[in-house]
Amino acid sequence: MAVRPKQSTIAVDINPATREVVTGTETFTREVCSRLPAAAPDLRWRFFASRPRAGLGVDVMVVPFRRLWSQVRLPIALAGERPDLLFVPGHVVPFVWPGKVLTVVHDLAFERHPGAYTFSDRAYLRLSTRWAVARCRLLIAISESTKQDLVEFYRVSPDRVRVVPLGTSAPATAPAPPARLAELGLDGTFILQVGRVEPRKNQAAALAAVERLDGVTLVVAGPERDRALSEQLRNSTHSRVLGRVDQPMLELLYKHSAAVVVPSLYEGFGLPVLEAMARGKVVVAAKSSSLPEVGGEAALYFHDSSDPDHLASVLEVAIGDQALRTKLARMAKARAAKFTWDKTAAGIAAVINELVS
Repeated sequence: MAVRPKQSTIAVDINPATREVVTGTETFTREVCSRLPAAAPDLRWRFFASRPRAGLGVDVMVVPFRRLWSQVRLPIALAGERPDLLFVPGHVVPFVWPGKVLTVVHDLAFERHPGAYTFSDRAYLRLSTRWAVARCRLLIAISESTKQDLVEFYRVSPDRVRVVPLGTSAPATAPAPPARLAELGLDGTFILQVGRVEPRKNQAAALAAVERLDGVTLVVAGPERDRALSEQLRNSTHSRVLGRVDQPMLELLYKHSAAVVVPSLYEGFGLPVLEAMARGKVVVAAKSSSLPEVGGEAALYFHDSSDPDHLASVLEVAIGDQALRTKLARMAKARAAKFTWDKTAAGIAAVINELVS
């Protein structure tokens, strides 16, 4: 009688998907983890988090712990499960976990732009990255740009890094009523920027460019991380800082924006580019880090964030050239359709199988 091979057990740290503030890492964790069981049904999946969260699409073992959950409580839970591999979607590998582990490196912004981080945050990120490089036989990077950063800053052999791009989904939420725009004073042409307000996202460059355009407003939607930059934006008559907005409001902003600007100095991937293109928006992005990988020929680019006149001229074309807008909208949707969360989950499952087979 044939003996069936042992089914490998994969533990997953799904904790980022339970956070209240949702950025790229949280979105990635939620979208990928909900698809992993279908992507690799031959594996036994066990998901762990420190707090409950509805709508994750998988059964989660909640093991509460107030601080240092990934470093203390998660390894204790894993000791009882004895998985064949631990998958960490959010970068930080437990220091005391002795078994096989795979993690995802989203970006090395703390190396490219160290001044944007506190000393303690930078030290911790460097330590945790060195540990991940030492402990993981393979690493996942979300872009070729991030892979090259791993090679440059941490001397990782390129053949140890698997690039698995992020994905996007068709909008599932209806936009808020158009009257909400009037309530915000947005009754004219506006350009949208989605993301945290912080120096690395470079809203200051976008504002300097928009201030050179007549009748155009910069709308910034995202958590406010840098007080000084937020005040600079709020003090301009050419910008509106909305803070975090709900999904219906975000869909309304996308629908009525003249263009979406992504002026980031650095991105590990550039999910706002992809999300805007999926909605058929004209995207103007910085030609830096991973952004051209995502936008390809379906976006417009500016090359120098210190030259607001150049960015203003690109934005002016994005707003005013109707034939180009129509062409880019078509190209944007077609390109975004190539990036799906199903493909991302399948790519990650392939790397996991490579490690446990």
